[in-house]
Order: sequence, then structure tokens, then C-alpha cells
Amino acid sequence: MEPEPMDNFERELQQGMLRLPAPSGLKRKIMARKQARDAEKTHRRVVFWQRLAASIVLCSAVGGGVAWHNIHERRKGEAAREQVMVALRIAGRALDQMNAQLAEHNDGK
Repeated sequence: MEPEPMDNFERELQQGMLRLPAPSGLKRKIMARKQARDAEKTHRRVVFWQRLAASIVLCSAVGGGVAWHNIHERRKGEAAREQVMVALRIAGRALDQMNAQLAEHNDGK
């Protein structure tokens, strides 16, 4: 007599529900995979923060360089302005002297 389909199903179900011991080394493999994943996560996090820190340092260096350049240019401009003012004072005095000489010459005639 052939087993009935329900008997086959029940037998397969019973076999599927049997508690079998885990294969040897399964826990070690699972823990090794978890540690590898955790290590990779940590590595990615460290690399992210390192890149962020490097970006901040780079931006600060560039910003500092731009600020230094602006200050340097401003100082050069102020020095040039001061030189122009000195030149104008010298030219003004020379013109005053020339006017005085012209006035003296005109008064003498």
C-alpha cells in the first residue's frame, strides 16, 4: 500500500521540525563575519572623520591664505597711498616755493 499524501506531508513536516545540532564552527563563522562587519564599519567611520578633518584643515589653510593675501594687499595699498601723499606734499611745497619765487620776481620788476 502506498503512503497517503497526508502521511508524506506530515513526515516532511516532522523532519523539518526536528531540532538538529548546529554544524560545527557555525558560531565561530557567524562571530567572525560579525567582527569583520563591525571592523569595516569602524574603518569606514574612521576614514570618514579623517577625510572630514582633512577637509576642514584644507579649507582653513586656504581661507587663512586668502585672508593673509588680502591683508598683505591692503598693507601694500596703504603704503602706496602714503607714498602718494608724501609725493603730493613735496610737490605742494615745491609749487609754494615756485609761487613765492615768481611773486618775488614779479614784485621786483
